[in-house]
Amino acid sequence: MAQSGNGRICLFNDFAGVGNTLALTADTAQLGDFFAGGEGFEDNDAGIAGKDALSGVVTITSANTDADTTFIGTHIMFDVALMGTIVLETRIQLPDLDTKEIFFGLTSILSVDEQLEDIVINASGTTITMPADLVGFYLSDELTDDEDWHGIHNGGTTAGSTTTTAVDLNDDAVAGEWQVLRLEVDNNGTTRWYIDGVLLQTVAGACSTSTDMAVCLAAGANTTQLAIFDCDYLMVEANRDWTV
Repeated sequence: MAQSGNGRICLFNDFAGVGNTLALTADTAQLGDFFAGGEGFEDNDAGIAGKDALSGVVTITSANTDADTTFIGTHIMFDVALMGTIVLETRIQLPDLDTKEIFFGLTSILSVDEQLEDIVINASGTTITMPADLVGFYLSDELTDDEDWHGIHNGGTTAGSTTTTAVDLNDDAVAGEWQVLRLEVDNNGTTRWYIDGVLLQTVAGACSTSTDMAVCLAAGANTTQLAIFDCDYLMVEANRDWTV
């Protein structure tokens, strides 16, 4: 039902004034329109830390137990059919491409203590499994193509591929260089993946239109090393659900 109020949801954080949560032992931290959490987030070497950098930047750090995760995200609050087109965009930089996995997108699973492996798992060098309904970008050093971003999806009318070569976006992350990741999800589940303004993949029916979703930008540790990357901003736009 159309209403006369604010019909567009616009979530944004430029991270201009974020403190340091690395020494805190809380399960979560509030970050403006978003919150941070994850398995191991309460450890004193994991969390979110603002840094002196142009345009406002935070460093996202997971703890150093295998599969520990730190994420910035939202609660489960998005219905693609009712609220699309949903647009997600972030600008990130990885200091290196080792011992980490990164996910950015929509997921049907996101609790305060979430592990990234609850959402997507690299089962082998060329195979992933996806316990969650999801759509987004995925990178893992444990994949055979360990530097490329992959455009993964599961739960829509188009079956998601578990073979990484079928969803390889052929766009490498480069250590020390910024990249803009953008995801557009229409109300019929059709999804477009962009990196640095270039459209790299379009899949009709990639996303579920019947499962509610959360936004998630996450780093997960592989082996016993901290997973670290920088984020310049995080933006989400969607239509408001006016259902009465």
